[in-house]
Amino acid sequence: MTCHGLKMYTKVLLRSLDRFVRVYKGSESVFVVSFLRQKCDIDVTRSSREFCTEKNINNAAGKLAHNQKPDWNKAVSEAEEIVGYSTSVLRWLLSDDIANVALHLRKLVGSNHPLLDTVKSLLYNGRSNMQAWGLIVLLISKAAGQLNVEEMEEDEEAGVLHSQRALAEVTQMIRTYHLVHKSMVNIYPGMYPEASILNNMIFGNKIALLSGDYILANVSGILANMRNHEILDLIGRSLRDLAEGEFIGRRDQQNNPLPSPQGVRDAAQDWTHRNVLSAGNLLGRACQGTLKLAGHGRELQEQGYNFGKHLILAWQACVDLEPFIPGSQYVAGSLFNLTSAPVLFHLQHDPSLFNEIDKGLDSIQNVDFEKIHSIVSKGPGIFLTKQLQKNHSQKVMEVLQVFQESDARTAIRNIIMAMSHY
Repeated sequence: MTCHGLKMYTKVLLRSLDRFVRVYKGSESVFVVSFLRQKCDIDVTRSSREFCTEKNINNAAGKLAHNQKPDWNKAVSEAEEIVGYSTSVLRWLLSDDIANVALHLRKLVGSNHPLLDTVKSLLYNGRSNMQAWGLIVLLISKAAGQLNVEEMEEDEEAGVLHSQRALAEVTQMIRTYHLVHKSMVNIYPGMYPEASILNNMIFGNKIALLSGDYILANVSGILANMRNHEILDLIGRSLRDLAEGEFIGRRDQQNNPLPSPQGVRDAAQDWTHRNVLSAGNLLGRACQGTLKLAGHGRELQEQGYNFGKHLILAWQACVDLEPFIPGSQYVAGSLFNLTSAPVLFHLQHDPSLFNEIDKGLDSIQNVDFEKIHSIVSKGPGIFLTKQLQKNHSQKVMEVLQVFQESDARTAIRNIIMAMSHY
């Protein structure tokens, strides 16, 4: 099959995953668009330089100023317009090298392999998926500006350095590789008696492993080309923390996390530790690194780290609340994170809930999630999680005050408001 045929086949596959995606490949980059034209009246079938004109930036700033309670998709779309760049993983997913991998995903349709859900979540850039990590890095880069940098290093129209843009790509790709690798199934003897199902699961694991490794290899190449050992050290420590975060506390046989009686003695501390390792340090150090690339001092770099860390914690609290909020898309009896903030806070208040949770030591499928959902919904965990989310959002807002008022700062504020709005 020709390269063109592979890409067309990939597009068909992506549409089959219930997400409308429009792809345009120009001479400079690939733009993956999700209702951007409808929401912002922007013609995205242009190069990144045309996309980031002064007119577009001013229009975006005006729209943000009048949008006090934006929805998530609109806030992200307008922020992308401001930096003139989309950091969605799908922007490079349809490259020649990886298009063949997408073809193999077709064989997994109907197999219930977790990789399919992971791919679908990467396509759906909703509030609960937070696929805008690279975008956040670019926004904080533009909000802070640059000091004493060479003129050739800066993309003047976008307002960020080329190295900052590369770091944003790295951040987004690491997040993606981590999610892809986590979708692997731990297959043990006797788990799948039927040979066809077993073969599908093994094949899915191979695709997940190789795809994640491919993304990580690209990350290594980008970091090597940056030739900055301090940035390499920051990202290297973030990768270490991602791995360490997968071994905290109790786990079932598929490595799904379970709360422990020791951890819920201080539910807030346990929850924070888990999420700083699994996500907060990555975005925090990326924001720290982008300010270092711009020539800012150590104090502002530390502020950048705190900004990224608290933003992730605020977002995670928002995600944890989602199943318990009236009007959410949660389906009664479906699975949710048993180490989410509402559950941990409730366990601190009422440890008797462990009687049900401990049924999931072999597999969380054995837990009565409808029962746990009903009990937690009536307890103090919901209120405490809302307070937790509010506290971390406030800390993000405090860091933002360090920067001068700008369209980038307004975009970040709108994203936080969209994340907090129920």
